[in-house]
Amino acid sequence: MLAARIELMQQMPVFGAIGAETLEFLLEPAPVVQRARGSYFFHEGDPPSGMYVLEAGRVTVSKGWREHRMVLRRLEQGDCFGEMALLDLFPRSASVRADEDCSAIEISSANLMRLFERDVEQFALIQMNIAREMSRRLRVTGDLLFRARMGEALEAPEIAAPHD
Repeated sequence: MLAARIELMQQMPVFGAIGAETLEFLLEPAPVVQRARGSYFFHEGDPPSGMYVLEAGRVTVSKGWREHRMVLRRLEQGDCFGEMALLDLFPRSASVRADEDCSAIEISSANLMRLFERDVEQFALIQMNIAREMSRRLRVTGDLLFRARMGEALEAPEIAAPHD
């Protein structure tokens, strides 16, 4: 099971170029969190606790707007979410709901601090990878905002399922 988790993480941009020994060190104290279909990993506004690596299942990331939950994106096995909590320590900016039964590896800021104390280079590489992933997402969002401000008709956002 550990080898499969390491392989999954090595395929993710956030853990690109991170050695198997380092990933094993990160996974050692990391709990695997289970969520049943329809339950939440966290809600918008919750205090930050860490990031999640989706090991199995699919989730929807949504944000509240007026009286609705708007879908930001859908994620599946091998994707991560909640990584902003490791960098900015602000409350959660969105909610993440399990669309089917899910399991995810939770990596806390305390866990990353352990890595910092052990191997500052691998720690810095993970931080840079997280920043790169956030930058990619920010570029997409910035492009959408620019196009909307220029008057381009964009695809209407999806409203999340009513049981949100």
